[in-house]
Amino acid sequence: MTSSSATSRKALSKIASNRLQKELVEWQVNPPSGFKHKVTDNLQRWVIEVLGAPGTVYANETYQLQVDFPEHYPMEAPQVIFLHPAPMHPHIYSNGHICLDILYDSWSPAMTVSSICISILSMLSSSTVKQRPEDNDRYVKNCRNGRSPKETRWWFHDDKV
Repeated sequence: MTSSSATSRKALSKIASNRLQKELVEWQVNPPSGFKHKVTDNLQRWVIEVLGAPGTVYANETYQLQVDFPEHYPMEAPQVIFLHPAPMHPHIYSNGHICLDILYDSWSPAMTVSSICISILSMLSSSTVKQRPEDNDRYVKNCRNGRSPKETRWWFHDDKV
């Protein structure tokens, strides 16, 4: 979440807390390739280092994801954004917002932080060009004041990258 909404965030439910603790243990035992969880004492916000996959336009580049978990995770999707600087990608806005259906309309409680990360790395790896979405400037301007990407009505129309 953005800094303004982070302070108003509700505490995790017992179900969410138990689920995240289980996912964290699994991550420590079997982390997804190309990702590193930056350990903090905040279970509700994870910062994850992403290493661009070999053989892609993002090879050897490192980015950071911020994952904010809502009170009712996993029934509700987490908010996932790239911290600055966000990778140049046709589905990643310069403010870090990610246009990826599993983060919004196609979310399922069966998904995990690991599966989200793998989907994001797959999205990055399928791109052959580094460029921003065509509507980047307009979108970012409309998101000023800390608007969450979960408040956006995304149009998922391009599954090539």
